[in-house]
Amino acid sequence: MTQLILAALFFMALHVGVSGTSVRGQAIEKLGEKSYRAAFSVLSVLGIVWLSHAYRAAGYFETWGQLAWFKPIAALLMFIAFLFVVLGMATPNPMAVGGENLLMADATPRGIHRVTRHPFLWGVAVWAFAHVVVNGDAASLVLFGSLIVLVLVGMVSIDAKRKKACGLHWDKYAAATSIIPFQAIKEGRNTLVFAEIKVWQLGLTLVLYLAVMHFHQTWFGVSPLF
Repeated sequence: MTQLILAALFFMALHVGVSGTSVRGQAIEKLGEKSYRAAFSVLSVLGIVWLSHAYRAAGYFETWGQLAWFKPIAALLMFIAFLFVVLGMATPNPMAVGGENLLMADATPRGIHRVTRHPFLWGVAVWAFAHVVVNGDAASLVLFGSLIVLVLVGMVSIDAKRKKACGLHWDKYAAATSIIPFQAIKEGRNTLVFAEIKVWQLGLTLVLYLAVMHFHQTWFGVSPLF
């Protein structure tokens, strides 16, 4: 469990303590933009590998225990998570790495970005939440709980960086979008245009979701439904 806690702290420090602070700017000044991004990517991959290994080695220490009744709910949440992740990645995103160019061109939010300007991160949050609840053990609480905190803090951090870099262009985009899903639509600052969500995006979401559900027990040793 100690290794898992250390891995989680490392991953959070990398993304919050470095990427989300002035340390990022200092590193870019010394290394250059491309070298910084390369180093950050390598460290992120190493962090994920460390987290995965530490999670598998942590063992099962029950908190509230596995909730069999929650599995169908978790399966539904997983589909929502896949939907946010796939649609978020398949739609030009001003919040992604290098997305400043879209903001500076005053790109309007489209598709899933009308729902939230951080669809990918919300997908990760929903995925992590489902696993925290259904697994009911200490290792899952550390791993998936830390990811939930990381992505929620990350949304605020990304917004701050975009505002600093893009100024009024960011203000215009932020006025038409929201962090919280559907908030901008509810407040009348945007509308959901279903035609902007492509059939192939929905098809890819469904294929990936069904594949993971089908192979989940083979890959992870646990049935997602029973």
